Amino acid sequence: ILLMGLGFACVESGFTRAKNSVNILSKNFIVIATATIAFWFFGFGLMFGDGNPLFGLKGIMFMSGDDNSPLAGDNYKGVYSALSWVGIPLAGKFSFQMLFAMVAATIISGAVAERIKYNAFIVFSFLMVAFVYSVSGHWIWGNGWLSKMGMFDFAGSTVVHSVGGWAALSGILLLGPRFGKYNPDRSITAIPGHNMPLALIGVFALWIGWFGFNAGSAMAANPVLITHIALTTNMAACTAILGATIASWTILKKPGFGMTLNGCLGGLVAITASCAVVNVASAAIIGFVAGWLVVLSVMFFDRVRIDDPVGALSVHLVNGIFGTLCVGLFAEGQYLPERVGNGLFFGGGSSLLGAQFMGVWTVALFAFSLSGIFWLMLKYTIGIRVDVSEELEGLDIGEHNNVAYPEFVKRLTGDIFGSMAKTIVGVSEVPQEESPQPVKVFSKGSSAVQKIEAVIRPERLPFVRDALEKIGCPGITVTQIDGHGIQKGVTHQWRGEKFKVDLLPKTKIEIIAEKADIDNIINAIILSAKTGSFGDGLISVCDTSGIINIRTGEEGSAEID
Repeated sequence: ILLMGLGFACVESGFTRAKNSVNILSKNFIVIATATIAFWFFGFGLMFGDGNPLFGLKGIMFMSGDDNSPLAGDNYKGVYSALSWVGIPLAGKFSFQMLFAMVAATIISGAVAERIKYNAFIVFSFLMVAFVYSVSGHWIWGNGWLSKMGMFDFAGSTVVHSVGGWAALSGILLLGPRFGKYNPDRSITAIPGHNMPLALIGVFALWIGWFGFNAGSAMAANPVLITHIALTTNMAACTAILGATIASWTILKKPGFGMTLNGCLGGLVAITASCAVVNVASAAIIGFVAGWLVVLSVMFFDRVRIDDPVGALSVHLVNGIFGTLCVGLFAEGQYLPERVGNGLFFGGGSSLLGAQFMGVWTVALFAFSLSGIFWLMLKYTIGIRVDVSEELEGLDIGEHNNVAYPEFVKRLTGDIFGSMAKTIVGVSEVPQEESPQPVKVFSKGSSAVQKIEAVIRPERLPFVRDALEKIGCPGITVTQIDGHGIQKGVTHQWRGEKFKVDLLPKTKIEIIAEKADIDNIINAIILSAKTGSFGDGLISVCDTSGIINIRTGEEGSAEID
């Protein structure tokens, strides 16, 4: 299951922009530590300690309860009777369940990517594992009230994935979308990930890890059960790939690879609750529907302006709910007769489906509400969102003072205005100086038509474009270039040692305009591109002649537009 941590890191990094790669990897790495400590401090006892139907009361602090494993059944005398597995020592129980807690916390990382403060994420992941995940998990896996009602979740469609999804959703709503994702005219700006091969590697790592996740939940040397779980798990993943591909092809007219990758993960999430108690054909149906749900829900969340950079809500929340309900539809009592009966489609009536539905909405209410309280606490204390300048520059520099790709300072990412543009990973802080207010009139040449060239910081391009659009600029050409001014580059840091980047990425803007418009255009560029720091750039104006419209072949200033 630990391999799934690598999978999440690769998927999230691949689906986001290069300038945030170090931040994504750091969150996925440190969450293993925070989840482990939180589960050891509080979570394990709250989740599995003997207590009341709402939470455990014994063995809460530091996994301190007595346990006489490997004895089980009537011979078990410990305080973790919900985990009285035959032949499994306490250390094994804790280690296995701790990895599940890590997965639940990792789900949040991708959903809040590219704008969450690093320290806020660390604190929230600790609180989420210690209290949100553990208490709701007690209801289902710790002999809590939902398990006594008959709710069944074999490996965690609700306990792990939906809980992580609800916690992520509450954070997304408080954080808001990434800068430039949703426009005032209700249009949506695509922000593509920077590395699809890395995302594919991550999906394969998750797929492999899921066999340990699902089959390992059997916690018994039962080859029939384990191989059946492995088969249903794999079948659901495969049909989900087809489902997502067909859905993307049908709705979006192209088989989007990102949709297909997330479709595979959605199928794995959906089968997690029922993998031990459904037949292979049912698993195929569950996976196929899950693939469709990923595509539809990704589009839905965008339409309602919920910004989920990696599709975590569609994969984990939506399909966690769907997979949990599928137990009530497709379960067959022949597989685990001592734990679950037949679902609705196999003559079992609606009682199991009702228990599953009860579990879905009560866990949703608890996880969303308590997570929201934790997010609000952090928002009004340490803050949860980076400022706009840091978000545009990239969290790698702002949060870590590192870059993932120091050899390549330019990156092809989704421009926030929808076109493809090259942006930088970021630059280190430089001394500030006072910048004079731009003058109103600039010296100009004699031509009626002139050319303006401006070299600016790449992260200021959105502001410059907005300013130019407001004054009715006739059009611009944007080029990504490298260079340096009198400071000759900037200094970065790697493992405590400084290194210099001599050629920095800059954005060159070219505008052809009539002489009468030059002052307004230059003023708009200066006011929107200026930060007051060294390296803001420069503007030059030159005469032009022979301006020819390619479409009409006509020459003259009238053809600028």
